[in-house]
Amino acid sequence: MERSGPAPLAPLLRELIGQALREERHAQGRTLADVAARSGVSMQHLSEVERGLKDPSSEVLAAVLGALGLSAWDLPALLAPRPVLLDLTADGPDELDARRHRSITAGHSASGPRGVSLLAA
Repeated sequence: MERSGPAPLAPLLRELIGQALREERHAQGRTLADVAARSGVSMQHLSEVERGLKDPSSEVLAAVLGALGLSAWDLPALLAPRPVLLDLTADGPDELDARRHRSITAGHSASGPRGVSLLAA
């Protein structure tokens, strides 16, 4: 089987947390500046956390969640309902257990040369 390169990896936890924090902030109609000021986290650092570039410490995560009116207990609920598309075009389903595949958030195309896509909830 031909491969054009290594199979993409699944998103990192910091990317999922950052996306969840940004989505919650947007859902509340809050600005980055507002949440940063209320949490005591710099806008630059909060932006990097939301973009999945920085791992938030437990203290930063608690401060940002608190600024959003949430606690650490709310984090699993923010992360749980995330259906993803698994792109199996690189190696096929036989190697799914052996490799981590990039998760592509629902709504993005995961079709490849063979057009194999799965929706997982």
